[in-house]
Amino acid sequence: MSRPTARVLALLEILQTGGVHTLATLAERLGVDARTVRRYVDHLVDLDVPVESVRGRYGGYRLAPGYRMPPLMLTEDEALAALLGLETVRRAGLAATSAAAADTAAAKLRRVLPRPLGRRLAALLATTRFTAPAGDATGGGPGGGVLLTLAEAAWGRHPIEMRYTARDERRSRRIVHPYGMVAHSGRWYVAGADSISGEVRTFRVDRIEDLRVLPGSFGRPEDFDAAAHVLTGLAQTPWAHDVTLRVQATLGRIRSRFPEGLAIVEEIPPTTSTGHEGWFRVRLRAERLEWIPPLIAALDRPFVIERPSELRGLMSELAGRLAGYAAADHERSK
Repeated sequence: MSRPTARVLALLEILQTGGVHTLATLAERLGVDARTVRRYVDHLVDLDVPVESVRGRYGGYRLAPGYRMPPLMLTEDEALAALLGLETVRRAGLAATSAAAADTAAAKLRRVLPRPLGRRLAALLATTRFTAPAGDATGGGPGGGVLLTLAEAAWGRHPIEMRYTARDERRSRRIVHPYGMVAHSGRWYVAGADSISGEVRTFRVDRIEDLRVLPGSFGRPEDFDAAAHVLTGLAQTPWAHDVTLRVQATLGRIRSRFPEGLAIVEEIPPTTSTGHEGWFRVRLRAERLEWIPPLIAALDRPFVIERPSELRGLMSELAGRLAGYAAADHERSK
């Protein structure tokens, strides 16, 4: 966005706070002169934004009484993507200024969303726990409509009926009391009481079809922790690959690429006192191995792959591709 356009939008944002704003105040806040402020006002008027000029000692500019920005025309999936992106920034532990900016941006987005969609998104954020960032997630995710319907049911404590495809491709129709939702390693899960097993189960949302909310309500255990339940269940699930490697780095650097919930990191006691970075053993499990070599490369630290042997081959292939890209770039720069 060009700077003049950004400042015109900034002017509109200031005017939307209400009241009369003097020309001098607007010029100072926008970092321009008075003549430029008048030009920005003309731009808003050309866009059919009713900016009024108030004369007198305390005069200035204001928006016409009763004016509101029209609802933001986003589909459910578009609004879901925007708000979840902002929520990820806020919960990812970024710098305080970035988190604050994400909060204010999300608040502005909610204000101009149609009320029904705003309520559904609020229910989703209220019922979801976010754990590790994306890792071994592949393929398309669930549709926004499925996520929002599940969130509304969990928030209102309404049963759901769904058709579910299990890991072994078996399909079943069941009724579930959704206790809560979890976003973990790039996938969405819902935990709740299952009518078939009679137990609290974890279901992958992208495997849910023909979802509908049923009448009635259910009681939810007050001490139920959806994130703990999902992570415990995933830890007990058999995976295609058990990955173990040793890395010479600081714990903080390793955790920047292999956060808790994605990998177990254990310090290896040193055999001698070298004064350098220690060695750590990293353990994780995965259905596919292709996403792991880029994480190892991003560490930029010495490492040893203990298992599986296929990971060594993928690491060598990545190194070869990177070397090829670098050589091609060198040739183009000549």
